Amino acid sequence: MDMVEAANSGHPGLPMGAAVMAHQLWTGPLSVDPSQPEWFDRDRFILSAGHGSALLYGLLHLAGFDLPMEELQNFRQWGSKTPGHPENGLTPGVEMATGPLGQGISTAVGMAMAERWLAARFNRPGHAVVDHRTWVIASDGDLMEGVAQEAISLAGHQKLNKLVVLYDDNKITIDGRTDLAFTEDTELKFKSVGWRVLHCDGMDAAAVDAALAEAQTPADGPTVIICRTIIGFGSPNKADSAGVHGAPLGATELDLAKDQLGIPREPKFLVEDDVRAHFAAAMAKGSARRADWEARMQAYAAAHPEDAATLQRIIRGELPAGWDAALFAEEKADATRNQCGRALDAVAGTVVELIGGSADLSGSTKTALKGQASLQATEPGGRNINYGVREHAMGAIVNGMTLHGLRPLGATFLIFSDYCRPSLRLAGLMHCPSLFFFSHDSIGLGEDGPTHQPVEQTMSLRLIPNLNVFRPADGYELQVAVHQAMTQRTTPSCIITTRQTLPMVSPAGSVNHPAMRGGYVLREASAAPQVILVATGSEVSIACEAQIHLEAEGVPTRVVSLPCWEIFEAQDASYRAEVFPLGVPSVSIEAGTTLGWARYAQAHVGLDQFGASAPAERLFEEFGITPENVVKTARALIR
Repeated sequence: MDMVEAANSGHPGLPMGAAVMAHQLWTGPLSVDPSQPEWFDRDRFILSAGHGSALLYGLLHLAGFDLPMEELQNFRQWGSKTPGHPENGLTPGVEMATGPLGQGISTAVGMAMAERWLAARFNRPGHAVVDHRTWVIASDGDLMEGVAQEAISLAGHQKLNKLVVLYDDNKITIDGRTDLAFTEDTELKFKSVGWRVLHCDGMDAAAVDAALAEAQTPADGPTVIICRTIIGFGSPNKADSAGVHGAPLGATELDLAKDQLGIPREPKFLVEDDVRAHFAAAMAKGSARRADWEARMQAYAAAHPEDAATLQRIIRGELPAGWDAALFAEEKADATRNQCGRALDAVAGTVVELIGGSADLSGSTKTALKGQASLQATEPGGRNINYGVREHAMGAIVNGMTLHGLRPLGATFLIFSDYCRPSLRLAGLMHCPSLFFFSHDSIGLGEDGPTHQPVEQTMSLRLIPNLNVFRPADGYELQVAVHQAMTQRTTPSCIITTRQTLPMVSPAGSVNHPAMRGGYVLREASAAPQVILVATGSEVSIACEAQIHLEAEGVPTRVVSLPCWEIFEAQDASYRAEVFPLGVPSVSIEAGTTLGWARYAQAHVGLDQFGASAPAERLFEEFGITPENVVKTARALIR
């Protein structure tokens, strides 16, 4: 209450109503060690209802994480470690950035899948070195979000029996009581998709303890505890109302709430010594479990040295030596989606934590790893995930597994990247190096027509900060994209591929390929260039054809391939100036919106409208994405 009041901003209602169940979890079964927040076999705790961040910061402070009282007093202020919604990497003990409702519970599904996969891959009889739970506090709003419904469904199918969700059922949202818009039978819905459903009075510590104990008993699927709570509990005039959701109590109501709860009005931010001692004793259990795990890891390493070395490498976030030895293979003209499948298979042989899959499009995206089983409840160590037609949950689950240390990927058609965009954005914000593959990247997919032909998606993905967007021109640039995506530690990647066959236009793949710099001169002009043709993906070959015509007309023409804007922009200014010399006009060629290309070009060949249903060759001709139109546009630019 004091945190929100001092900030004059925030959400006191959920922290006040969920305090009992959060306290019982944190001082009870939750296994964490504040002295080593990154301890690998810790339980993961996700506050999916991230607007209740004051609750999480209070818990982290009391538990002994490196979050001093000064940070709580600086809640929601510039430079603090206590932002309005939790952010991993900023606040010790925060596992992921939550706030967009539905993301936390959905990402937690990925964390639970990762724990089970690691246990299946590395545990041995007498050596359970991966054995922890994923705990979530979710709100009414979380359960209304579509992404959560997708993830809850898949979690039930996968029978993730070490995932436990505490549902803060306070029946209030910003607009008022939930029955304004939310009257479904939540228990029946969870049961229908394979969850165990428990109930408790969320304001009764003993009842919460009993539910938590039952949640840890064997089950045939994930568990949800429906905890009936009172939002803003303790506030005499605002409890159980929308008025306490997202605004400070106010000085008078704050004093009255403290009186009702038996808390002294002064000093502010009071923490009694016995409270600190209570939390220290509770956290000692986590420290002891961490020490026990370290001893078990030593015994495991002695009994299974090779497996232990691999697990430790994964924990460190490192790739194995020689992981890319088979990646840079000879390629031929083909669709880049097919070349992508070959590249992933080449990497999967050594990078055991690489996990393939797609949102019901494995045969189209080519991202299923060959010879690997589907990851199922009956095959928990499988390396291909069938996400079903659940693009948004796929994105969140990929983020969760990646945050847990694996390298899963999610794949679908580029047009459906819109369905998982919030998770893509969150991956960038969380510095989570997730892998996303989007095929059927333009009107080149042909007859499926404008509903499936992306025209603005590539450029809109480039708008997301800290997201590398690759659109390779051929198989060699594709190999470079996979290499760069795999080596990222803090940046997610989207690799965009074609349905149609493309010619080989770039140098043979290697770690020294010029595409490693994001953009490069692919074809140099015969003399000082009078014009530059800059393109990505399938349009690079069109630029190369146009160059031949322009050179024949006596126009020295440079062709630049720009497969990844973000990596190119990270190069030093002198290199970028070499590629795009000052004063030399440029024409951009990309089968999508021209908006944004003004950064690199003064004239554009693109598509600022929806596509149409027809064979790809006819579409490129009708929409003017041809060498002839590029030549015409270049001529007009340099006159």
